[in-house]
Amino acid sequence: MVRSTAARYKTDVTRPRPAVALDGPAGAGKSTVARLTARALGFTLVDTGALYRTVALAAQRAGIPWSNTEGVASQARRLAEGALQMRPNPEGAVCVLLDGEDVSSQIRTPEMSFGASQVSSIPEVRAALLAMQRGAASEGGVVLEGRDIGTVVLPDAEAKFFVTASPEVRARRRHEELLARGFPSSFEQTLAEVLQRDEADSNRSVSPLRAAEDAELVDTSAMTIEEVVARIVQRVRQITGAR
Repeated sequence: MVRSTAARYKTDVTRPRPAVALDGPAGAGKSTVARLTARALGFTLVDTGALYRTVALAAQRAGIPWSNTEGVASQARRLAEGALQMRPNPEGAVCVLLDGEDVSSQIRTPEMSFGASQVSSIPEVRAALLAMQRGAASEGGVVLEGRDIGTVVLPDAEAKFFVTASPEVRARRRHEELLARGFPSSFEQTLAEVLQRDEADSNRSVSPLRAAEDAELVDTSAMTIEEVVARIVQRVRQITGAR
């Protein structure tokens, strides 16, 4: 369903300002890079991964297993109709509200990361959230972060990047992040979860994780966050003429 929708998507719409698509696997540093890139460019950040995490949380709270396709899809449609709101917080990240409650922390657990991978494989869920994502980018001046932005959500994005790193580097970063936030974690367990997420995201039948043909690959394994952001910001300005 999502593929056919993408095929019908008009790519000749001119935005007042450019849109930046930033894709990549879990743990590549996309969230931080996207936030800092948006701040440097004066753009709005749209964290699409948070949408799927929130669907997973909403389904769990409603007692709906993530394998229940129609039940999860109904939650996605409910969120798309207004139960989910995303607002920038003072740090430039995204504050996620579910039925008016700030769930920004609740959706960042390893469990919700796995849940997001599960629910994002459901075509009806992706279809329900697709219009929200495209609507957020309609006027441009945005950085959309996710896994299928450049291939499905915004195939006409003026600038596309695929941010990645080796599984070991991504697992180490994720492990340190979890420990800093007070979640029990071992490197071995985190690496296994990263590899499991990669397998699920890359091999799902709907919108699998892959780089767009015209996306620029950015391997962050040996780069600092500052170096990655500087490279992307410079490239966006070269591509789009953004100032």
